[in-house]
Amino acid sequence: MDIGFLGQYVVNGLMLGMMYSLVAVGFTLFFGVLDIIKFSHGDVLMVGAFAGLTTFFGLEAIGIESAWIQLVTIVVVSCVLTGILGSMIGKYLVLPLKSAPALNTLLITLMAGTVLRECIRLFFPDGSNPKPFPSLLPSESYSWGNFTLRLDSLMLLIFGTLVIVAISLLINKTKLGLAIRAVAQDGETAKIMGINFTLVVIVTFAIGSGVAAIAGIMNGLYYNEINFDMGLLLGVIGFSAAIVGGLGNIYGAILGGFLFAGLQTFGAVALPFASAYKDVFAFAVIIMIMAWRPTGLIAERTSERV
Repeated sequence: MDIGFLGQYVVNGLMLGMMYSLVAVGFTLFFGVLDIIKFSHGDVLMVGAFAGLTTFFGLEAIGIESAWIQLVTIVVVSCVLTGILGSMIGKYLVLPLKSAPALNTLLITLMAGTVLRECIRLFFPDGSNPKPFPSLLPSESYSWGNFTLRLDSLMLLIFGTLVIVAISLLINKTKLGLAIRAVAQDGETAKIMGINFTLVVIVTFAIGSGVAAIAGIMNGLYYNEINFDMGLLLGVIGFSAAIVGGLGNIYGAILGGFLFAGLQTFGAVALPFASAYKDVFAFAVIIMIMAWRPTGLIAERTSERV
């Protein structure tokens, strides 16, 4: 294969891996503090993307046409709204079921995700059809032979990397991160030590949901399109990435996200006659890895789960 085409696939894989990693990090944070799987996470991501699109329409309506102001405002508003939504799910749906069987939490978050998805489909104008997402990043590209690097893709990769670094610093270098890690290690002991368990859980759900919104906006900017069911596949892939990387380990989630994207990319390259089956190939390999390493590639350490 031409080295230029190979480079193109690598960039595409890195872009996908960044989005998957951001989704997987959310699953890891939720599992870290409450030992639960929040299956509405992908739909919260979708709500974040639609919140960003709605914000764009509002900015256009009041005459703000600067792409950079629009982009910053979209990211901030989307993160805040989804953060509030995530914290409400955590406080009113998940925490009350803390002592209930895990299946109850799985079911209620799955239903909550369906409600969010159907609300967008039914109440957003023409919500059942894909929506064009505004191109707010520079459209320039640089070509070397058959390799073309889009400037917007490079900027999204850099921004995604900064988000991941920021999350890592938050978890490992701040008092809030210390509180999150304490709750993840032993919630009851954390309470005895004076940590506000409920507040830490709510803030963690807000952070994870805000990161999902960023992934949703990145997806919209990269593909220039969003739709009401985009969170279904992204949620499944993000969850798979978190599991295969080692659920409860933030670095495992990142590794899992890039691994899944790498498998998709490899499938598209190795199976050009059936590139439509790249997802099937990726999931099949993930299944085999999970059978081989049930605890994930980076085994969870109970003292450092997030």
